[in-house]
Amino acid sequence: MAAQTTTKEQFISFASHTTEEVSEKQHRVEIDDSVTSPVVLYFLTGIGWLVFGSLAGLLAALKFNLPDWLGGTPFLTFGRIRPVHLNSVMYGWASLAGAGMIVWLTSRLCRAKIKETWALYVSAVLWNIGVAFGLVSLFFGYNQGMEWLEFPKPAGGLIALGFLFFAYSIVQTFRKRQVEHLYVSLWYILASLIWFPLLYVVANLGIYHGVTEAAMNWWFGHNALAVWFTPIGLAGAYYFIPKVIGRPIYSYYLGLLGFWAFALFYNWNGIHHLVGGPLPTWLVTVSIVASVMMFVPVMAVAVNHHLTTIGHFRMLKYSPTLRFVVFGSMSYTAVSFQGSIESLRSFSEVAHFTQYTIGHAHLGVYGFLSMILFGAIYYIMPRIAKWEWPYPKLIKLHFWMSAVGIALYVVALNMGGWIQGTMMNDPSLPFIASVNATKPYLWARSLGGTMMLVGHLAFAYQFLLIIYRSGPTRYVPAWFELRKTTEEDKPV
Repeated sequence: MAAQTTTKEQFISFASHTTEEVSEKQHRVEIDDSVTSPVVLYFLTGIGWLVFGSLAGLLAALKFNLPDWLGGTPFLTFGRIRPVHLNSVMYGWASLAGAGMIVWLTSRLCRAKIKETWALYVSAVLWNIGVAFGLVSLFFGYNQGMEWLEFPKPAGGLIALGFLFFAYSIVQTFRKRQVEHLYVSLWYILASLIWFPLLYVVANLGIYHGVTEAAMNWWFGHNALAVWFTPIGLAGAYYFIPKVIGRPIYSYYLGLLGFWAFALFYNWNGIHHLVGGPLPTWLVTVSIVASVMMFVPVMAVAVNHHLTTIGHFRMLKYSPTLRFVVFGSMSYTAVSFQGSIESLRSFSEVAHFTQYTIGHAHLGVYGFLSMILFGAIYYIMPRIAKWEWPYPKLIKLHFWMSAVGIALYVVALNMGGWIQGTMMNDPSLPFIASVNATKPYLWARSLGGTMMLVGHLAFAYQFLLIIYRSGPTRYVPAWFELRKTTEEDKPV
């Protein structure tokens, strides 16, 4: 009888556990269904701007190699095409794709259907109109003359209004959450909703002149990375790395340390780019100290992610999402350390005003953020489209074109920029000597940009296939390599 009782209890326990699993799975499906349309809209428009911005960026890069090419066409000159590339990638691709990822993550982590979906549609429409209006203005030469703030104020106003509608939906979803514990990713998402609108509105007030305008410009440029792009990337990394390998994040307290140190130090950065400029020395010094102190949150994030992944690195061979996200997470560590060192006066004397800074910026926005967004989209889309990626080989092509392309791009500009800065500091050499010395590295930059564009085209093609449920029908996830797995280490 005892044996029969035990067996019956085990059966009841198993049946209850199975019912809970089915209910949980159904709840996740309902949550994904609630975000499908707005997430696809954000991703689709973001990828459109990515392809457009990549073409503009390659054209701008080739201007360094072929300066007279298309020089007779005013709207294709370097002074116009370069800010078009910058803003289409920043406000188009990175912001819209990041918003799509935030919508999905917030709904999943709050275990609640997305609220006020209408606000997300309004947000996407306003944001895209603002970007399109701003880019047309730049093509015709209307430019505010400040990097990352080139858009005329009406375009910036549309983007700011679009962000407020977006933030309204996310906050309403958060208020209806079905969880008490806030996961690390939600900290970064909620913080960005508070920080970014304040930053963007203050930077666009138009009340700054002369030296204060330069200080504000670098404060905004660096903090757009700090309070908008970096939280998006870290929210994605903290979610997808543990999710794919099937284990919790290594340390909640390391995540807490990383977040609050990030909030404390990152927003002081930026002014160190004006070393030697007509600013109070104390202001530049504070920025340098804050930049160096960024070692604290960066190490907390790096250690947390590494100790979470350790023992599961073999998964990088199989999971597209994990490969993209881990590459982005490693790039975050590299670009942050590079930025801290670059802020030092002795280093800045050589690297400033050179191609080195361009390589550093691309490592952050592309190597870190874009790679994590790619991985997120590869994870999210099959779950909301109910369709697997049709061509795993195109995913592999996308990864290698993007990874090798950005590595070549950054290494070439870092090396060429350092040589350029050393020669510029040598009074015995004419300026043109430093220009000629960078030519081979600029060709490598163009090659890297071409490789990334090829990856983006493959990515955009597959994205269109999956939203239309076209191409070969697949019933298993698109892994890089097939293998036998155990239940313990099977990719999610």
